[in-house]
Amino acid sequence: MTQRIFSILLGGLVEPTDRLKAAVAESRVIAADGGMRHAAVLGVKPELWVGDFDSSDDLPVEDFPDVPRMPYPVRKASTDGEIAVDEALSRGATRLVLAGALGGERSDHALMHLLSAVALAKRGIDVVMSSGLEEAYPLLRAPLVIDLPRGSLFSVLGLTDLAGLTIENARYPLADFDLAFGSSRTISNVAEGPVRFSLTRGDAVILARPHDMTGA
Repeated sequence: MTQRIFSILLGGLVEPTDRLKAAVAESRVIAADGGMRHAAVLGVKPELWVGDFDSSDDLPVEDFPDVPRMPYPVRKASTDGEIAVDEALSRGATRLVLAGALGGERSDHALMHLLSAVALAKRGIDVVMSSGLEEAYPLLRAPLVIDLPRGSLFSVLGLTDLAGLTIENARYPLADFDLAFGSSRTISNVAEGPVRFSLTRGDAVILARPHDMTGA
């Protein structure tokens, strides 16, 4: 088990693909409320279960007798996911896999996970978000390589104006490109294999669909 890699089980969608299972394998695991329902399908055992437990009342506590619970009141200043992330960081996490961070019934939570991931990346934490079928990565000024299958779809979403955006090993490469905030220019690109990204200024998120070959 890698002591400084933590997987956080969140309440969004999870498809237990081999790629996601490999991402969480050998990591330490913390479940946030209803994210506990993903533990069995991903083959992991959390070391902690946190939250107000308002979205996991259908999960019998007796099914998880060896998992310590850390309850919080419903009226609290942080989401269950943020509490779980803070617990992982307090235990020395330097890389986070946020499983269940995308999709689900609450788009506000999914969007908050994307924004939180960017904030964590600015603190030097390596973060990937995944539903199994879709992945998201913060892109700041540090170069980033994402190992994507040839033919799979990806998009770059600028959260600000972007300067010096470079995309290499893709069907539609860019070199030192300035992207205006709100532009759709970087939606639906196609990987030619591992894709390399870099920026000189701005904040962005890469959304990748490693199993989606519709652009091939």
